[in-house]
Amino acid sequence: MATLLDFRRRIRSVKNSQQITRAMKFVAAARLRRAQEAALAARPYAQELARVLRSTMARIQDPQHPLLERREEKNILAIVLTGERGLAGAFNANILRKANEFFRANQGKKVVTVPVGKKGRDSLKKAGFTFAGEWVNVLSRVEFKTAREIAKLATDLYTERKVDSVYIIFSEFKTVMSVNLTMEKLLPVEAIHEEGSGKEKESGKPAETQVDYIYEQPEAELLHKLLPRYVETQILRAMLESSASEYAARMTAMESATKNAGEVIEALTMHMNKVRQAAITKEIIEIVSGAAYGAS
Repeated sequence: MATLLDFRRRIRSVKNSQQITRAMKFVAAARLRRAQEAALAARPYAQELARVLRSTMARIQDPQHPLLERREEKNILAIVLTGERGLAGAFNANILRKANEFFRANQGKKVVTVPVGKKGRDSLKKAGFTFAGEWVNVLSRVEFKTAREIAKLATDLYTERKVDSVYIIFSEFKTVMSVNLTMEKLLPVEAIHEEGSGKEKESGKPAETQVDYIYEQPEAELLHKLLPRYVETQILRAMLESSASEYAARMTAMESATKNAGEVIEALTMHMNKVRQAAITKEIIEIVSGAAYGAS
């Protein structure tokens, strides 16, 4: 049976863990605010770039570009964005589950991966996947040059016909309590979707009319420059969304862990008090019994 000293040690240990989880929650909340602001700030740029690209493609009778070329999908490149660390609830497990569903759906094809994030890198390496490249420790502070490097690798592999399509799997940030596991096709560039167009269709609102831009350069030359930048922007947006989702998941997980630690401390304290009360009662009974025996 556990003694009072054992209970006190256990309560002290749980309190120390509670302090750590509470501190991690505050750190995640501070970083979430910055990551959320960055993700929200990147969305208008991605929307406007997609709008300009749609307008440019609409002006060309038959757009021609290596990134627009469609061919049979025999070799697939999958960019998987996960977290750098654990202690984020089911964040990494959900993304890897989404990636495994995609891999099972393409079992008859050769799949090459590009993990972005340490957790995904370790899991995919253990599963035996082939890497075309890997990036770790880049999501804590997302930079455009990293997105450009990943985009260059993907576009080079596609234009050299080493892969026939490129997909990106990540967690899109919605709210602190809600995320959206997303799988998007980057290459070949097919329909250029604008963020929020799906909601407009569901609500019955008319879609935004096509903007008629005035270009100084020929449309074909402008398309040649816009398509690589579009891929870079989509990867940058996915990295920002994934970073914000990871911090939101970690903050929620640490908040839950702090609350659970408080409940454990309360239960242990109550049990310790019962044990102490039983010990005191036993001592009183022994004293009373001894006194009664001596009197007799």
